[in-house]
Amino acid sequence: MSIQAPAALFDHDAVRRAVDATLAAYMNDQIRTAHHRGLPREPLHALSEFLGSGGKRIRPVLCVAGWQAGGGIGTPEPVLRAAASLEMFHASVLVHDDIIDASDTRRGHPTVHRQAGTAAAILIGDLALILADDLLHGAGLAPEQLTSVLRVANRLRIDTIYGQYLDLAHSGRPPADVAPAMAIVHHKTAKYTVEGPLLLGAALAGADPAVSGLLHAYGIPIGEAFQLRDDLLGIFGNPHETGKPALDDLREGKATVLMALALQQADPDQLHTLRRYVGDPKLTSAQAEQVRAVLVDTGARTAVENMIEQRRHSALSTLSTADLPAHIITALHSQAFSATARTT
Repeated sequence: MSIQAPAALFDHDAVRRAVDATLAAYMNDQIRTAHHRGLPREPLHALSEFLGSGGKRIRPVLCVAGWQAGGGIGTPEPVLRAAASLEMFHASVLVHDDIIDASDTRRGHPTVHRQAGTAAAILIGDLALILADDLLHGAGLAPEQLTSVLRVANRLRIDTIYGQYLDLAHSGRPPADVAPAMAIVHHKTAKYTVEGPLLLGAALAGADPAVSGLLHAYGIPIGEAFQLRDDLLGIFGNPHETGKPALDDLREGKATVLMALALQQADPDQLHTLRRYVGDPKLTSAQAEQVRAVLVDTGARTAVENMIEQRRHSALSTLSTADLPAHIITALHSQAFSATARTT
């Protein structure tokens, strides 16, 4: 399946549907192959169900946007499969991340490790990583395309793992220092969720370095703002909208900019509340409300909202003078708001 949209249009929904169809067809092929080889199909069924359980498909959509920003036309099949490989890699990250965080739900459904068991979920996440490689290498890219794209894809994956490691290293007792939290934001999300997919798409198109520079200048602040919003939603969001429990981040004691700012500004009583409850795996809803009150009263929540606004403004300023196709500027402008003003 490929999309040949008019040059003046970037249809986010059409890209999402095409990615979903590509992933579904690919997983069906994998299931049939496993059957013919006499291999167990349960891991593939579990992964297929997870892929079909929802998700915004932000990364593949941005990959296609990067392709068109670099001069690519429409969304030919090789580009679509390369974009879909990002979603497959994302599935691997999420399955493993939910194990690390001991999360019970994802996208409103039980996490893979709650359904299949931790050991099986680790293997399912590993399988998704291998299949992401298979999708990319089997996308039908020209040799020079694949060489260029692999450099970006491998950097994206490495940054993600380092970001995950930093997140893990600082969890439990978050520091009152913004720098470690911002390092997590930068590597785990900004480069992985926004900048990396845009640059991968640009690499597919053989884009001029100037185009990649513009996508970088847009992608990093929007990616940082995306994670800052995610951190707010993880504590203040509605679980029925986010699909995730409202206590997980507090129980885990995630090192976020929000928490670092609160720890910096807290008075002795507020600091006692934060140190007593944040990172407690048995945190109750009532105790969580006390923590939320501190995050508001110290001004930390407002400060993070301001940081999100500043980063969105920076990205939009880049777009205002960018020499990119008009329909891509419109699409990235829309993405800047949907990524930073979201409730899910």
